[in-house]
Amino acid sequence: MRVSTQGAYLSGLTMMQRLQTALDFTQRQISSGRRVLTPSDDPIAASRALEIRESIGRLEQFDRNSNIATNRLAQEESSLNSVNNVLQRVRELALQANNGSQSDETRKLIAVEIREQLDQLVQLANQKDGNGSYLFSGNLEDTLPVTRAGSSFVYNGDQGQRYIQIGEGRQVPDGDPGSAVFFTNRQGNGTFVAVPSPVNTGSGVLGAGSLVDPAVWDQGRYSVRFLDQDNYQVRNSASVLVASGAFEPGDTIAFQGIEISIDGQPEGGDQFNFAASGLQSVFESVDQIATALEQNVGDDVARAELNNQVNFGLLNVDQAIGNILDVRTQIGSRLSAIEEQVDSNGSFALSYQETLASIEDLDYAEALSRLSLEATTLEAAQQSFIRTQSLSLFNYL
Repeated sequence: MRVSTQGAYLSGLTMMQRLQTALDFTQRQISSGRRVLTPSDDPIAASRALEIRESIGRLEQFDRNSNIATNRLAQEESSLNSVNNVLQRVRELALQANNGSQSDETRKLIAVEIREQLDQLVQLANQKDGNGSYLFSGNLEDTLPVTRAGSSFVYNGDQGQRYIQIGEGRQVPDGDPGSAVFFTNRQGNGTFVAVPSPVNTGSGVLGAGSLVDPAVWDQGRYSVRFLDQDNYQVRNSASVLVASGAFEPGDTIAFQGIEISIDGQPEGGDQFNFAASGLQSVFESVDQIATALEQNVGDDVARAELNNQVNFGLLNVDQAIGNILDVRTQIGSRLSAIEEQVDSNGSFALSYQETLASIEDLDYAEALSRLSLEATTLEAAQQSFIRTQSLSLFNYL
């Protein structure tokens, strides 16, 4: 077999280039700290690493979403805390005004403060978040939620909620529409409303009332009519007699699974009407209390009318306070869910990072040993190449 000088030269040069390439690759691995520098180095590992990086990227986006939702829910909770404080103040003022020692003038002064509290309520309902979007307008974030025209209050938003994804397959709403917060409060005790006829001539004052047998209450319309000061009848909307009995001031009248007390002395012909609770905005409830306090009270009949109106307003305010508490409880549950999901995302991210490290990260001990071996091999190859190049048959003549 004949080996030409040119062939030997090219063979040696090719071998040194391969060794140099391997040494350069190892050096780049050590400098970057990564085992896989390009997809061609390990296609399967590179593909798996890409999937893991995408998963980590989604988790990072979920964390950003969680931060956005947390900030907005915290702002909503703060606003509702202020709403609750306003309603508690309105309740205190209404109880103070409902005292028999108050005069027309002092009640009107109290009404002035209640209307100031009402203005504060409207302002809180129209509050914006840190990005300049309205908190309580649903999906219509640029629409003023509540507008007012005299004693009428209108909700201009929608009933939508914006859901933000905080994890794989998990979303939470980042707010509540103003319709659910301010405009869907149950009237009365939450089950039924009881109101006196505007033409009553007695001093009967209704209590709060309660539901004692839900199975019997049919949510119909009923009226309690006094035949005289000592006797009453209860009839339904078709004027069918439902119940009757004797009465003394302070007695409790029961029928159809509900009961209610009446203080004071109703006169013959006085009537009290009952119906299932409807919905009313918190603004109207507060406005009605202020309106009642602005009226002059000249006799026992007017005082009974005032007491009934204020008592009814207090029941409505209590329902509004309860509704605000329910919404705040939901917000607390969402914040807790977000916190738990952020922790879960962090655990997944750590697991992904560990898996990614096992795929991509370099074993420095192995790489340094390989670098030393490759450097030594390259140096030996270079020396051998030099010596081979200097050989000649003339050296042996």
